[in-house]
Formats: sequence, C-alpha cells, structure tokens
Amino acid sequence: MMKDEVPRDLGERTTEFALRIVKMFSALPKTDEARTLGRQVLRSGTSMGANYREARRARSTAEFISKIGDCLKEADETDYWLELLVRGGMVPEAKISALRDETNQLIAILTMVSKSAKRRND
Repeated sequence: MMKDEVPRDLGERTTEFALRIVKMFSALPKTDEARTLGRQVLRSGTSMGANYREARRARSTAEFISKIGDCLKEADETDYWLELLVRGGMVPEAKISALRDETNQLIAILTMVSKSAKRRND
C-alpha cells in the first residue's frame, strides 16, 4: 500500500495501524522502561485489528457490539501507552503524533460503529 493511499475499509485500516505499531515498537529505545511500555502498546495496538476481524464474523448483533467494544478498549489503551511513552520522555511527541492521531480517529470511527449497531439492535 502506498504511504498516502487511504485504506479501503476499517479492516484494512486496523491492519495498517497494527503494522505501524510494530514498526514503532522496533524503533523504541532499548531501555527497560521503553521496552516495557512498548510491549504494552504492541499488544493493544495489534489486537484491535484482530478483534475487529472477529466482530465482522460475529454470529449476532450482540456479539458484534461486544467485539466492537473490545476494539474500543484496545484503541483507548493504545492511546494511553503512547501517551506514557511521550510523557515519560522516551519518545518525542513529534515522532508518534501521526500514530496518536490515527488512534484517535479509529476511536471515533469505532464509537460511531458501536452506537449505530446499538441503535439497530434496539
């Protein structure tokens, strides 16, 4: 995928996000603190896409809503770990500002998906 190409759907977007998280983790300083926080963001940032993939294969609306909720939790947790990397002085904010922006865009999109599914389920 080209750097400035927009992903085709949310599944592709969460996959691209996970790949960016993996690259960010690889570039972290090799200190214990950065690696500890990095492993946390690696876990949460990559599981968002896995949970979204599960949501797309949900057997019911309730299961879909639950899995989208899991995606939101992981996205919010990812933003938390990224914030700690910056506030802890391990990564300059400028280096991960685009990643944090994408995290917040994904949170907004997933929130809309969740609300829409809940309305349809009522």
